[in-house]
Amino acid sequence: MNKVFLIGRLARDPELRYTAAGTPVGKFTLAVDRNFQNANGERETDFIDVVVWRQLAETCANHLAKGRLVAVAGRLQIRSYDAQDGQRRRVAEVVAEEVKFLDKRKAALDAEEEEVEDSVF
Repeated sequence: MNKVFLIGRLARDPELRYTAAGTPVGKFTLAVDRNFQNANGERETDFIDVVVWRQLAETCANHLAKGRLVAVAGRLQIRSYDAQDGQRRRVAEVVAEEVKFLDKRKAALDAEEEEVEDSVF
């Protein structure tokens, strides 16, 4: 069984590209805090690459941005490629089957803040 569940924040805006056949493919990096503290009493963070395909890729590119909180369900994929320096490289990434948005869009949050400010004064 190969199933991965992650909750974290986007470390940067998603990238959207298209294959030669025109299939949308997106990538983003998810910052996921570890459940324990290191020897210095600090929590460490893992930065996990996530790949999304087709309609999900377009939805993520259109509605997500750096800092957004999301849940990702998918599978772990290990692939290899030849780098420009001739070395063989291996990459671990999560291929997402589902992405759930767990917070509100920044525009919606800004509008709510304006409403609160208007009602206070």
